[in-house]
Amino acid sequence: MSLQIAELASADRAAWGELALGYKTFYEANLSAAEYAVAWDRLLRQDQVYGLGAKRDGVLVGISHYLYHSSTWRPRVCYLQDLFVLPSARGQGVARQLIAAVAAAAVQAGADRLYWLTHEHNVRARRLYDQVAHYDGFIRYDLTLP
Repeated sequence: MSLQIAELASADRAAWGELALGYKTFYEANLSAAEYAVAWDRLLRQDQVYGLGAKRDGVLVGISHYLYHSSTWRPRVCYLQDLFVLPSARGQGVARQLIAAVAAAAVQAGADRLYWLTHEHNVRARRLYDQVAHYDGFIRYDLTLP
């Protein structure tokens, strides 16, 4: 039952759609089918956004979406925009491994900081985030990259 982390691929579309819907539902955001289709297309083409999937026994159990941008103080930073794990796979290290994979991609891309946001009510996720990143008073997490 090892976990495999890889870039999202065409064959992941249906499973990704279920996970993306779960993520958006959690944050009470409603999107049209067309909006999901555009997001999927951009992720596959790596059109300024990137996606990773976590598979266990060939089944997609988690996703992460991220992007790069510059800031006033740093030429390239990485923003982990979305992270979602199936409820049945939570507490098994999937989110931790997806964060680590995004961090590795960010380092390879020349970013020197990885950050993400979450809602204050996302208590379970925040327990993990407090272990792997620095909480600075904002509902935002920064991970210093080597």
